[in-house]
Amino acid sequence: MTKKQHFLSGMRDGIPVCLGYFAVSFAFGIQASAIGLSVLESAVLSAANVTSAGQFAALGIIAAGASYIELSFTQLIINLRYFLMSCALSQRLSPSTRPMHRFLITYGVTDEIFALSAAQPMPLSPFYSYGQIAVAIPGWVLGTVFGAAAGNILPAVLTNALGIALYGMFVAIVVPPAKKNRVVAGVALSAMALSTAFAVVPFLSQISSGFRIILITVLVSDAAAWLFPIAEDEKEAKP
Repeated sequence: MTKKQHFLSGMRDGIPVCLGYFAVSFAFGIQASAIGLSVLESAVLSAANVTSAGQFAALGIIAAGASYIELSFTQLIINLRYFLMSCALSQRLSPSTRPMHRFLITYGVTDEIFALSAAQPMPLSPFYSYGQIAVAIPGWVLGTVFGAAAGNILPAVLTNALGIALYGMFVAIVVPPAKKNRVVAGVALSAMALSTAFAVVPFLSQISSGFRIILITVLVSDAAAWLFPIAEDEKEAKP
C-alpha cells in the first residue's frame, strides 16, 4: 500500500472513533464550562491532552485551586499507560521509520487509536496513524467546543449517557479480534477480572486508576506472552 492508501485507511477506521470522541468530549465540555473555563480554554485543554481520564481528573484539580505541581503529577500518574502504548507501537514500526514520524504519532496515541494501530499487520505505517489522528482528534476537540458552548443546558442524565459511548467503542474494538482468537478473548476477560478485583478488594482499590491500568496491562500481557509465545517468523507471516 502507498502512503496515501495507508492514510485513507486510517481515516476510514478513525471515523467511528471520531463519533465516539465527540460524544464523550461533549460531556467534558459541559463540565469544563461548569467550573468556569471558557470555550477556548476548554478546547486548548482537549487539544493539548487528548485523554478523557486525565482531563476529567484535571477539572476537579482546577476547581479545587490546586497547584501546577499537583496537576502535573496527577496527569503523569494517570497517563503513564501511554508510555507503554507508545513503546509497543514503536516495536511495530519498521526499523527504518524516521524518528520524526515516531515522535509525531505519539501525540495521537489514545486507547482506541492504539488498539486499532496494534491490530494492523506489521510493519505499521505511521501514515495509518496519521489518518486516524486527522479524523479522531478533531472530533475530540469539536465535541469539547460544542459541550462548553452548551454549558449547563443539557440535563445530567443525558450527559452521563453520552459518557457511555466511550465504553461502547472499547467493546467494538475488542470483540472482533476476540471472536477470531481465543487467546485475545482470554486476555480481555482476564484484564476485566483483574480490573474488577482492583476495584473491589480493599487494599487494591487504594491504587490510583493510572497505576491500576499499568499493573493490569503488564501482568496480563506478560502472562499471555509467557503462556502463548509467538515466534518472530510467525509474527511477520500474519496478514
